[in-house]
Parts: sequence; C-alpha cells; structure tokens
Amino acid sequence: MKMLAKWRLLSLITLMALVLSGCGEPYLSALKPAGQVAQSQYELMLLSTAIMVGVIAVVTVIFIYVVMKFRRKNDNEIPKQVEGSHKLEILWTVIPILLLLILAVPTVAATFKFADVSPMEKKNADGKTDALVVNVRANLYWWEFEYPNEEIITSQELVVPTDEKVYFNLKASDVKHSFWIPSAGGKMDTNTDNVNKFWLEFDGKKADEVGGLFFGKCAELCGPSHALMDFKVKAMPRAEFDQWVASMKAVEEPAKAETATAQQGQEIFNNSCIGCHAVTPANTAPEAARVGPNLSNFGERSRVAGVLDHSKENVKKWLEDPEAYKPANKMTGKYPELSPEELDALAEYLMGLKVQK
Repeated sequence: MKMLAKWRLLSLITLMALVLSGCGEPYLSALKPAGQVAQSQYELMLLSTAIMVGVIAVVTVIFIYVVMKFRRKNDNEIPKQVEGSHKLEILWTVIPILLLLILAVPTVAATFKFADVSPMEKKNADGKTDALVVNVRANLYWWEFEYPNEEIITSQELVVPTDEKVYFNLKASDVKHSFWIPSAGGKMDTNTDNVNKFWLEFDGKKADEVGGLFFGKCAELCGPSHALMDFKVKAMPRAEFDQWVASMKAVEEPAKAETATAQQGQEIFNNSCIGCHAVTPANTAPEAARVGPNLSNFGERSRVAGVLDHSKENVKKWLEDPEAYKPANKMTGKYPELSPEELDALAEYLMGLKVQK
C-alpha cells in the first residue's frame, strides 16, 4: 500500500509539473513572446525541445524493437554479438554531430544578431544617437532608467516605444544583478565593473493585448529581497512615447502640492527625503548622488516599491515600515518615525507627483 501511495504521489507531481509548465501570464512569460528577440529565442527553445523529444522517441522505439525481436527464447541461445561494428559506431557518432549542427547554426546566428549594438555607438551631428538608448542602473532593490539622448531619468517603470529597437547599457551600482523582461527577451547581467549592452523590441499588437504593461525582474540572486526586485515596462506607440518624453522634459521644478495636506507632505519630503530622492527628471545629477529612485512621476506608476498595488494606503504602509515589504532595503531607518498625520500628508504629496495631466 505504501508503494502504491508513493506511485500515486509521484504521478500527481509529474502531472502537475506537466500542466503548470504551460502556465504563464502574457506579461511575464518567456513562453508568450512579445518581441523579435523573444520570438527568436522561443523558436530556438522549440527547436531544441523537438530535437530532444525526437531523440527520446527514436531511442524508445529502437529499445522496444530490440527487446521484442531479440529477446532470449531459451537458455541455450545467445544473440548475435555486434560489438566492434564500424557501421554502428559511425552511425551513432555522426547523428549526434548532425543534431548539434542543426541546433548550433541558428543559435550562433541569433547570438551574433542580438549582440549587434552598433547603432547605439553611432553619433549624429548633435553628438547623440539616432537609436533610442536607455542606461539601466540596478540597485538594491530598485531600477533606474536614464534616457541620455532625451536627458531624463525615471525609476521602477521603463517606458519604451513599440515596434522599434531599444538599446540598453546595463550596469549595477552595488552587487551583480540581472536585467530580465521575460516576454521581450532573455536576461543579461548588470555588473559593477563593466557595462553590458544589448537590444530588445516590443511588439505593438502583443502590448495592446496586455494593456501596454509588461513585467521585468532581477534574475540574479542579490540579497534578501531579490525576489521582490521587480520593475514594470510601459510599451506604447512612438507618438505616445514622444508625448511622455515631452511631458518629462517640461518638468523643470518640483511639482507644487495643491492641497494643504499635500503641502505639509512636501515640507516633510524636503526635510527628510530630498537627500535621496529627486523629484525632477533631468539627468544633471551625477550617478553617485542618485541614492534612491527618482520620484518625478511617482503618482502615475502602477506599483509602490515595485511590489504593492499603487494606492495611497499602500504608500503609507511602505513609508511606515519598508522593511516589512523589502527586507534589507536601503531605505529602512533612514528617516525619523512619522506620525499617522505625517504619513497621510507625505503619501498624498507623493501620489500627486505626476508629469502628465
């Protein structure tokens, strides 16, 4: 009975693994590609899977055939021995080589194609690039996105146009992280001592299916809150992206609070938070001075701290005890304890930080 129970449990786990392996939200799944890079990588996964399944199927058929045809019929009969057969040795040497070539050729071709970042190196008459470039800086446990050509900075939400290549410079400010948008393409490490470069493309039709919002993650174990180091990707048509850039560039001074409560919150922010968080998107501040996420458009974001639903109540919860939501984050203990009234005022001010009306 124990053996039967174990087999039932094993069968259930196997079935669950098979079923759940096909699960995945369209905004967070490498199995539902939403761009040229992701599509090519997905096709390579299908090719490698087909080769492996094909090998297993052929070996299984041969095994069953041999067992059935050449099984010993009596104790005095010895099957014909075929060790040392040059034909068989050549056959099972050549076939794996051919299978490896079938997989290697498109893989190498795709690798060189996706490694071509030459457009981001070519400068025009203005000293900028015609290609859209984003400098990604990974931090414990948040992401910064700098647009050098547009001279703006934002955090936690990457904004990109659809149906065109977006080039990335990847770097970490503290420990090794890894930049990964599963639906757009494979991951790439962000290191402290060198800059990695690659490009992605976001399909407009796929973006429409998910409301223009994809999820990104850190794919390198970096500390206690590694699993919570998420970011969002807002993919939109080029015209809307240009409008967003114009709105960001138009913010030359910190947004002024409109209500008495928000004004109180702004005072608290200026006394306790401004040393780490900028509230203007200009990229004039040196990298070393950018300690915390840029909050210029905080009120327009879809998550608080990357993991909580975007609401005033969740902002207050985060401000009251950030350690409860992201252990070992650098914000914990950096400002005095706030009263309920101060939390309410500061949250209202932060929710009002918007660049688009």
